[in-house]
Amino acid sequence: MAFAPSPIPSRTQYVLEAIKHDILTGGLSPGQALVETELAARFGVSKTPVREALKTLAGSGLVVMSQYKGVTVRMVDADMARAVYDVRLLLEPEAVRRTVVAGSPLDEARDALRRAATAEDQAERSLANRDFHRALYLPCGNPLLGRMLDEVRDQAALVSTVAWASTPSWEREAAEHEEILRLAAAGDSAGAGLAVYDHIASFVERAFPEDGE
Repeated sequence: MAFAPSPIPSRTQYVLEAIKHDILTGGLSPGQALVETELAARFGVSKTPVREALKTLAGSGLVVMSQYKGVTVRMVDADMARAVYDVRLLLEPEAVRRTVVAGSPLDEARDALRRAATAEDQAERSLANRDFHRALYLPCGNPLLGRMLDEVRDQAALVSTVAWASTPSWEREAAEHEEILRLAAAGDSAGAGLAVYDHIASFVERAFPEDGE
């Protein structure tokens, strides 16, 4: 008999989402310490849901647990960024191509672009951009492919947050998103896939150039 995984308790889920939001919008900086007692006081909970939330965040690659340093927000360096974006380059263009071939609805992607364009701050814009990418790759017809991209989604967002802090490039990325959506809406699966590849590759090259570039 197969057993379904136990749902995350509501308090743990609340703490998890709050910490994740702070990390992915720059409220918590890479390398910053996450102290259980301080977080428990902030959220008005015991240390148990905080501890469980941090374990989940460690599993997704957003925080690092060390016997000596405790828990800290993951640092982003060029090697980490390139590794995460290499996975995206291998998987996401093909997922988007399949979404277009399947003729999947693009309403959620359009809505995400509208929210990004009217965002009042970088945090809101970042979250909308994440939703845009997910809305294009998730309906690819292969749930495993979608889950694999979801697994690196948070780490990719952390890379973007760090990169934007030093070199804001959201206007260029917004234009690239518009072109990706235009190609997808036109049914150009090959063009949309190539545009996604170029979009992902150019971002990491700008943000984390190879030595000598």
